[in-house]
Amino acid sequence: MKKFDLKTLYQKEIQDHIESTRLFLEDNFNSFKKFFDLCTTSIKKGNKIILFGNGGSAADAQHIATELVVRYKKNRKSIPAISLSTDTSALTAIGNDFSFNQIFSRQIESIGKKGDIAIGITTSGKSLNVLNALDIAKKKKINTITDIVLGIPASETARIQELHILLGHLLCAALDESFS
Repeated sequence: MKKFDLKTLYQKEIQDHIESTRLFLEDNFNSFKKFFDLCTTSIKKGNKIILFGNGGSAADAQHIATELVVRYKKNRKSIPAISLSTDTSALTAIGNDFSFNQIFSRQIESIGKKGDIAIGITTSGKSLNVLNALDIAKKKKINTITDIVLGIPASETARIQELHILLGHLLCAALDESFS
């Protein structure tokens, strides 16, 4: 077993998180406000929020969709949201019959409608299946959001994922206030 300094590791990981969060706090309020305003306008018009991503981002999409449908901190009217990562039958059938690169775009094609919000979560910004879904969404006049728009200030996957979930929770908190 490799010897390492646990306290140093502990402090470094937390400091890296704090620094990424500090940069996000300084640079992204206006983008977040646009994101929030787009979501509230869409919801008020009877549209839904569609979230999707791979791996940890799939888990984040599912987590945030659940917070919106059920509740975050306040009891309020359910907000229409869905994660495209949860239907294993659709995912495997699309992957098998078409391509893994179409697992989200095919679902967007099916359930997305003009005025909905499509939130593609990707740590690299290069996930072809996420980008394909965003392309289909734009063609259908669905508003699209990615971490590129909100400028996650980190290069390490762990920090990006931490900020994705923070951003999702910020959205949930703001929607709680707006719709309760």
